[in-house]
Amino acid sequence: MRGTAIVLALMLAGCASRATDVAPAYVSPMTYSSLSCAQLADEAARLVQQVNVVSGQQDSQATKDAVATGVAVVLFWPAAFLVQGDKGNAAQLANLKGQYNAVYDAGTRKGCANFQRHP
Repeated sequence: MRGTAIVLALMLAGCASRATDVAPAYVSPMTYSSLSCAQLADEAARLVQQVNVVSGQQDSQATKDAVATGVAVVLFWPAAFLVQGDKGNAAQLANLKGQYNAVYDAGTRKGCANFQRHP
């Protein structure tokens, strides 16, 4: 029974994170300091679209991993091999969130209007 608990803990550790649980990576606002307010707004809109796409992929993978883990625990332990983890999506999502935060900060420093902190 103890071995089963260890296997279960290892499977859960390998599951993909939900998109909301992925923290943004640090990106310096200086990267965007040369952009105008209009350019910053365009970049923010582009990043929001990308964050939404990658978030959907991340949440989809997290759901698949949760199902595979549930099947492995309840029915068939080899299903644990279907748990794929983040597969690089989390790193991409963290980077995109960080870029958005940097654009937001650059826009705030320039006094640009209509920026919202949301991804």
